[in-house]
Amino acid sequence: MASIQSIPTKPFDGQRPGTSGLRKRVKVFQQEHYTQNFIQATLDAIPTGAKGATLVIGGDGRYFSPEAVQMIIRIAAGVFCHMHHRTIEYFLSPPLYVSMVAKLIIGQYTILSTPAASHLIRIRKATGPDNDFGIKYNMSNGGPAPESVTEKIYEITQKLTSYKEVQLPSVDLSAIGTQKAGNLEVEIVDSVADYVVLLKDIFDFDLIKSFLHKTPSFTVLFDGMHGVTGPYGQRIFVEELGLPQKSVMNCKPSPDFGGGHPDPNLTYAHDLVERVEKENISFGAASDGDGDRNMIIGKGAFVTPSDSVAIIAAQADSIPYFRRTGVKGLARSMPTSTALDLVAKKKGYEHFEVPTGWKFFGNLMDAGRLSICGEESFGTGSDHIREKDGVWAVVAWLNIIAAANQTKPSSINDILLAHYNEYGRNFFSRYDYEEVESEGANKMVDRLRALVSTDRAQLIGKDLGNGFVVKDGDDFEYTDPIDGSGIRIIFEDGSRLIIRLSGTGSQGATVRLYVEKYESNPAKYEDKTQEALRPLIEVALKLSQLTEFTGRKEPTVIT
Repeated sequence: MASIQSIPTKPFDGQRPGTSGLRKRVKVFQQEHYTQNFIQATLDAIPTGAKGATLVIGGDGRYFSPEAVQMIIRIAAGVFCHMHHRTIEYFLSPPLYVSMVAKLIIGQYTILSTPAASHLIRIRKATGPDNDFGIKYNMSNGGPAPESVTEKIYEITQKLTSYKEVQLPSVDLSAIGTQKAGNLEVEIVDSVADYVVLLKDIFDFDLIKSFLHKTPSFTVLFDGMHGVTGPYGQRIFVEELGLPQKSVMNCKPSPDFGGGHPDPNLTYAHDLVERVEKENISFGAASDGDGDRNMIIGKGAFVTPSDSVAIIAAQADSIPYFRRTGVKGLARSMPTSTALDLVAKKKGYEHFEVPTGWKFFGNLMDAGRLSICGEESFGTGSDHIREKDGVWAVVAWLNIIAAANQTKPSSINDILLAHYNEYGRNFFSRYDYEEVESEGANKMVDRLRALVSTDRAQLIGKDLGNGFVVKDGDDFEYTDPIDGSGIRIIFEDGSRLIIRLSGTGSQGATVRLYVEKYESNPAKYEDKTQEALRPLIEVALKLSQLTEFTGRKEPTVIT
């Protein structure tokens, strides 16, 4: 019989998970009992139907991931033995929530991208915490836990007085195959294999490979950003598609992401951006630390996330998966540009505008009403899983480019211009003002909230300058316990301003300003984004009084 220990602990403040799980600095998770408390609460909150569940566990390889996975193994083994042997500790634990885990499936070396974890959960009929630091729990559909579960986790963290674990030697996380941790079954799996099989079923790999080999002038560079998608990029682009090794960079996961910040945007993926321009690379792409976001660029070309999802939707018939399933519907997060709406209207697809948070897309997918969706924060995906999927989006673009080149030579810019000529162009940019003083940021948003509610009648029809006349304004009807809702100003020409706060905790707030201007004049489709948006940005700064409230004259990041 495995030896179970009941470890006394006390609740920690602030362990309420949001859409992306519990995210804190590594030093916070390294506090004694902090991580164990949250793991125990998560296991105890597993819905009743998942008793005896299989859990899928993986992460992006950052600092503290191996240690956290070993903690999960010991505590899951403790829960398993505890339920089987009915020791006296059973009566000392929270009786309503105690759950049982029968098996763990863990990515080799703890590496498992968020999309690959979602896929494994679905094909293994499992459930699982996606440990990406913080810790995130996904449901049996492969998508993020709903608020009913995350709130139960939080409630348990506030009452926890002990957690149970089995004292075990560390499990060898490098050895593929099945092992025992006490009486608990632990299976270490190839992190990449099942996911590659999935993508090969979705996309036309033969078409892509043929195009790449017949067109050597079309060069590719994928940046794994020293995150979890490095091994996926190596397997797909080099081993499956036969591209030379120089077609991938930064593909070895690193605990500190090679000293960089694994965010796939023009600011943090600067090494990729510089190489694409310097080496005249036709197609550049990057994915983030845990593999659920992406960026698409080329020599002289940048595809905004809003345009990316719109073009994937417009060109869905070039992708075998959508030819089989059809397109059931389209959706975007509220701050994302309305380019996707224009595709939906022209093609007759149902379309949705949802709050920020992938779980809202998952609800529509589970109802059979959504196929393709995206967020302006470089997240794009479809109903093949219940998470956004960075590598999926990259391969989708290669499929679209390969299909377009069957008719005539087509670069990224050619595809962008063809789309604009059919649908018009939605110039779009996001300005992040990070770690601003929370009090001023909240006062700014409170003022804007009053402007679109109690003072709304005075706002509608008002000319705010530079030809922008207000058509409507509101406080998007959604409140999240972590991230605030967004204030929207909609103009008569279809342009939009959105201001939203994120993370108003001890590290300060991030003010996100979204600016969108619709353009139907073909002569302006190739204008530079920041120049095209300048008049509207001036209106946004004047209306919001952002500088006055925050003291910031320039954003931290522009995307």
